[in-house]
Amino acid sequence: PIPKCFTDCFGLTMLWLRGVAVAAMATVVVATATAPKPHIIMLLVDDFGWANAGWHRDPTAPKSNEIQTPHMNYLVKTGLELDRHYAFKFCSPTRSALQTGRNPIHVNMENISPQSYNKEDPVGGFQGIPRNMTGMAEKLASVGYRTHMVGKWDAGMATLDHTPRGRGYRTSLSYFHHCNDYWTSTQGGCPVKGLFGKNRAIVDMWDSDRPSYQNGTSSCGRVDQRVDSVGLLGCSTCYTALNDPIPYIEYGPFAGSLYNDDAFAQRMLTEIQAHDPTTPLFYFWAPHAIHIPLQVNQSYMDEFAFIDDKFRQAYHAMVYHLDEHVGALVALLSQKGMYDNTLIAMSSDNGGPIYLRGTSGANNWPLRGGKMNNWEGGVRVNAFVSGGFLPAARRGKKEEGLTAVWDWYATFCALAGVDAYDERAQAAGLPPIDSVDLWPLISGDNTTSPRTVIPLGSPPGNFDGTPSIAPITGLIKGQWKILIGNVAQAYWQGPQYPNITTRSADDTQFIANCTTETKRACLFQIFDDPTEHTDLAESMPDKVTELLAELWVHNATVYQPNRGTIDDAACHAAVETYGGVWGPFVFP
Repeated sequence: PIPKCFTDCFGLTMLWLRGVAVAAMATVVVATATAPKPHIIMLLVDDFGWANAGWHRDPTAPKSNEIQTPHMNYLVKTGLELDRHYAFKFCSPTRSALQTGRNPIHVNMENISPQSYNKEDPVGGFQGIPRNMTGMAEKLASVGYRTHMVGKWDAGMATLDHTPRGRGYRTSLSYFHHCNDYWTSTQGGCPVKGLFGKNRAIVDMWDSDRPSYQNGTSSCGRVDQRVDSVGLLGCSTCYTALNDPIPYIEYGPFAGSLYNDDAFAQRMLTEIQAHDPTTPLFYFWAPHAIHIPLQVNQSYMDEFAFIDDKFRQAYHAMVYHLDEHVGALVALLSQKGMYDNTLIAMSSDNGGPIYLRGTSGANNWPLRGGKMNNWEGGVRVNAFVSGGFLPAARRGKKEEGLTAVWDWYATFCALAGVDAYDERAQAAGLPPIDSVDLWPLISGDNTTSPRTVIPLGSPPGNFDGTPSIAPITGLIKGQWKILIGNVAQAYWQGPQYPNITTRSADDTQFIANCTTETKRACLFQIFDDPTEHTDLAESMPDKVTELLAELWVHNATVYQPNRGTIDDAACHAAVETYGGVWGPFVFP
């Protein structure tokens, strides 16, 4: 059946999405003409576990009601599931890759603070995307698209060039760090006179070209201020979750504070409602969900009260909350007569986080591992393409060809009619794009994917604290996958994960030593063995030799500048220039 929100959400003068008011539908005029090019919606979900997506679960299995994604399920059913879509193993590199059309090995492989700066390198000495690469939105805007963005950016903050506006988005409501507090938008802190050595919590929310005070204040907007485990005077931040023994779970709503993802959805729906359907639209939606901290309104928790693990309960409640926003988006596009000319692409930025003894809530069953590692559970991600622009013959199908998140760059450029070549990057001596146009595969014109190889990068340090053996520690070629070095999280979750047994588990107990004095690599045939149970390295030495040779060829192409360290200028700008909000801090 068609999900309820697709049929009922816009029946009244006002849409109330769990307390988020969206402007009156009575003013919507159904388009009598369409844009000459397709509208494009790119949805990048944060930390979305493979087993937390309804279309990856058997609805007849025990406890299947824990997974509630009816609107996304419907888009998969009426769209094309991308079953072998790959991303980097954690946040910022994937986001940098998407915006620039490059494998993270050629743009950014580090999850460092956006407050980082290396004064000696004016091009690459920053977190995220190097200064002279052309963004996806810049390409589309150059041929008439209206470009907007809401949600998590995590691809640079240091200069105005690094912000969404600097990368081509006409408007944006976004945050720069890896995460923030869902209600207060605070993340990290800065020293302020009069706080006796404690730091003031800083808001992370930016509105196009200026600080955002969406909750009416540049401080918490909350009464329960405290000194937390990282010495911040004010509200908790996502780093608290990574430093406390167990990440905190918090239920709202709180007076005076608007939940992040409600604010993003409200902004997105308002801008789409005001959009002229005869002008092509590109909207990048990057919700905070489902990244820690596990924060959600109590009403959603109540709907999943039957789940016996509070971390799994909170995570599934947040997934359901996001899914409702997806339903509202599709309903609005339909009401405006835009849906038939819209392409909706969805991907997770990495596999679900299973670290911290399962207290981050996600599950990648039956895949091995999770976020922060190159097992399939860390890099093979939930993805689909849907919408009325997708050819009818491809709807309801599953595509098994290799695809990658950075391929959307060339794909969207082709649909928009603009050359994906990055002339500005070439002039600066930066790596060219790696993106390939997936539209012939997606549309069904071709039956094989143009993507045949995916190098899997790693930052200088491994998840287990050991140094990485090389910048590229894995390679997928066709049906084969090779891994080198120490690979942590070498375990499998179950259908109901996390659970009470995971609290005693430690990621450091599960490390696969793929490279030793007597072993060159781990080798898997991932089409026949998608869960990576059978290491074929010993029985197929020639295949190991072949893939290792190609892996080292790619290692020679890696772009890895010195991005510097956290610069005090970031705090000075936040406190003195922006009134307690993070923003650009390096000026011409």
